[in-house]
Amino acid sequence: MHRPIAVFDAGIGSYAVVAEIRSRLPQQDIIYFADRASFPYGGKNRAELIGVMRRTIEYLAGFDPSAIVIASNAPSIMVLEELSQDIHLPLFGVYPPLREAWGLSRSGRVGIMGVQSLVESPMISEFVAENSAYSERVALINASPMVELVESGEFLFAPERTQEAVDAFLTEVFAKYPDIDVLTLSSTHLPWLRRFFEHARPQCHFLDPAKDMVSRIGQGTKGQGRIRALVTEDERYDLATFRKMLSAIGVDIPLEPVRPY
Repeated sequence: MHRPIAVFDAGIGSYAVVAEIRSRLPQQDIIYFADRASFPYGGKNRAELIGVMRRTIEYLAGFDPSAIVIASNAPSIMVLEELSQDIHLPLFGVYPPLREAWGLSRSGRVGIMGVQSLVESPMISEFVAENSAYSERVALINASPMVELVESGEFLFAPERTQEAVDAFLTEVFAKYPDIDVLTLSSTHLPWLRRFFEHARPQCHFLDPAKDMVSRIGQGTKGQGRIRALVTEDERYDLATFRKMLSAIGVDIPLEPVRPY
């Protein structure tokens, strides 16, 4: 592979970013690292996240990447700035498309859906304040139960139960925040549930940040358009289920199991 872009997350969430890179830069070689043994990032505190990110980036640096994409909102918001100070590789993160949300909102009330560690962190409050003149009108919503529906494969293998869970979740959200009309899908797992969200709340906009993130990569480094997929597993999230999940979304790429580190 020629100077691949390495993309990683704690599971299937980051494949949407891989697909977007492949669509925009068809000759770009890509390392896709699904670190399922580290799922969920959202259950880790800042110190734990920094440890996982450093180990992962050190591992991926061995593939001579031209850039590394942390395809997860929580570490992008919480630790990417610190990591960038002593890692001499281009690092890209994924961020809530808050300005786009304001541009679409008619009610003047928007929400950021993310994992627990993200929405409870002081860093997301700082991000909101920097990107909004009305931070008090931005709801921070813990969507960790929705993320589990994706990584477990339930959204593919039990769509009716998934819709019921999404319906119940959004009923609670809008009971608390009835005026919201735009929600950002600020975990890379959440866009896989977009059709379920839109079915439950068709009058609301749900924003996927992947395209905005990939546009920041630039022209990349031309190769042969290959994808090399590396996967960790544990007793909760095994390789066979992951392979079945990719097949269900029409993705047929060889998976290389690697040991959790």
